[in-house]
Amino acid sequence: MPQTLVHVVIAADPPSRLDKALARDVPEAAHLSRSRLARLIECGAVSRGGAMLTDLRARVAEGDIIAVAVPDEVDSHMAPEAIALDVVHEDDDLIVVNKPAGMVVHPAPGSPDGTLVNALLHHFGEGLSGVGGERRPGIVHRIDKDTSGLLVVAKTDRAHHGLAAQFAAHTAQRRYLAICHGVPDAGSARLRGTRGVSVEPGGTIKITSGLDRHRHDRQRQAVTFTGGRHAVTRLVTEEALGPAALVSCRLETGRTHQIRVHMRHIGHPLIGDPVYGGARRAPGGPEPVRAALAGFGRQALHAATLGFEHPVTENAMHFECPLPPDIDGLLSLLRHNRV
Repeated sequence: MPQTLVHVVIAADPPSRLDKALARDVPEAAHLSRSRLARLIECGAVSRGGAMLTDLRARVAEGDIIAVAVPDEVDSHMAPEAIALDVVHEDDDLIVVNKPAGMVVHPAPGSPDGTLVNALLHHFGEGLSGVGGERRPGIVHRIDKDTSGLLVVAKTDRAHHGLAAQFAAHTAQRRYLAICHGVPDAGSARLRGTRGVSVEPGGTIKITSGLDRHRHDRQRQAVTFTGGRHAVTRLVTEEALGPAALVSCRLETGRTHQIRVHMRHIGHPLIGDPVYGGARRAPGGPEPVRAALAGFGRQALHAATLGFEHPVTENAMHFECPLPPDIDGLLSLLRHNRV
């Protein structure tokens, strides 16, 4: 069967097991989960220096180059679906869309249809040349189901490779707007004393940590300072809103749930976040504000700005989209009731 060889260079302080080390260091563009990597190890698709590695618990060392033979994609089972899309930009090689909250990006167990990919397959029709030998959109980055905002998707192999390289090198610009509990203050002694937090010129709060799966809940991510995947978020408080704040977050890296986890780590979880919001946190302010904050139905997070170099023309591309009605309405309510 045709296959693609992915080379993984093991970084410093690797986990003790091969599967964990590969999951931490595999290039994001490969889209290989730990479970997928485990299956590839067990079926003999992973090697080091030409020697096959089939034990998930095999030891690795910093600098090891691990080869992973990934079978090329076969015909997709994903079906086109006539779902409306908010298209911000489209050309022969890529498309930029404003994804609504509630839409999953890619089919997965529990979300087999109704996804952005299903909608894109219908939208492209015969105009999709495909990625990796399959007629499918090239997903190079994702945002959570209940996060709204901008996504770029490749329509061709050349665009997919070029975009994936930019996201892997962290050269794509991504700015999110969010409403969080409390008001992050760069001058706060508590915040400055939080591990992983530093303050840059202009009052930008920088959060640096590793992110790894939570020890007791595999669906969650957790901050770690021993291992995990390197993650950097920069945060600016745009507007204080009484019991909440409008913040701007720029991603240097793009890990799963990164902003949500980092905001919880510094004590300012996002309004409406069902996973990282903190069950004990009671919103303050006037009754209309308390009700709106307590009843907000999703994490108040929106991918507002996206910038990258066009992978074919090499032109600088920059896109912005306004806040969706639910977050914009909450923001207006907070401003109206601000003391």
